[in-house]
Amino acid sequence: MKPAYSKDFEFRWSDVDANQHVMHSKYYEAGAHCRMSFLKEHGITMEVLRAAKVGPILFREECVFRNELLGGEIVTVTFQLTKAKRDGSRFSALHEFIKNDGSIAATLNVDLAWIDVIRRKLTTPPPQAMEMMDHAPKHIDFTYLD
Repeated sequence: MKPAYSKDFEFRWSDVDANQHVMHSKYYEAGAHCRMSFLKEHGITMEVLRAAKVGPILFREECVFRNELLGGEIVTVTFQLTKAKRDGSRFSALHEFIKNDGSIAATLNVDLAWIDVIRRKLTTPPPQAMEMMDHAPKHIDFTYLD
């Protein structure tokens, strides 16, 4: 099993609320940035998506907050697939927000699919995306959807 993909983030003054906690919306933004960085680093660039006339879409995003994050903290955000259809058309992922002390600040679960941007219908991904999904880090409980 491959280790989770990860990206470090430093939350800025503009990322915090009146309680000095990182705002809830920033977790969602960091998760999306982590996912898209993984795609880009594995050949699924905006150019590839434009040429294939497809894009990833989000069906569900759920964040569970466990330990507070404060402005100025650096957190590691991970990415692992948790479920996928064998044709790659739908998939789910888990992001963990890991503080420097190793504690989990939050978990973010997402359900995604691919859309044909011309027909505005769900579709299977281009070959590069299928290859990326085959090699993506998978959670220990990963399952294929039938």
